[in-house]
Amino acid sequence: MSILLGLLTFVLILVSIFLVLVVLMQKSKDGGVGAALGGGATEAAFGADTTNVLSKSTIYAAVLFFILAFVLYLGRIHEHKGAGAAAGNALPAIAVPATPPPAAAPAATPVTPAPAAANPAPATPAPENKQ
Repeated sequence: MSILLGLLTFVLILVSIFLVLVVLMQKSKDGGVGAALGGGATEAAFGADTTNVLSKSTIYAAVLFFILAFVLYLGRIHEHKGAGAAAGNALPAIAVPATPPPAAAPAATPVTPAPAAANPAPATPAPENKQ
């Protein structure tokens, strides 16, 4: 598929160059760039009906240019989707940095629990009976 896309890209470049040359060879109504680059010489070489031939060549080259560009666009999309399917559409693996082990706690003296109170207060007050 890649060879075919490369070949079509080369043909697209040739069509582009041909399209530029055909447009520049046309004789404009005002005598602009076409006359400066030999627009009148094409009539002398190919006859009086050269304008019609150049116009048709321009149309065919422009249509071919757009068709080739669209086919290359679709081919590149297909090529990229095929490459994604070959990779399994997996996301790249990201390595998580290892966390350092916790530092050893300094030797601490044993903590003795505080003596419990003799009559501990209830945490919640007892409900009152109202009768």
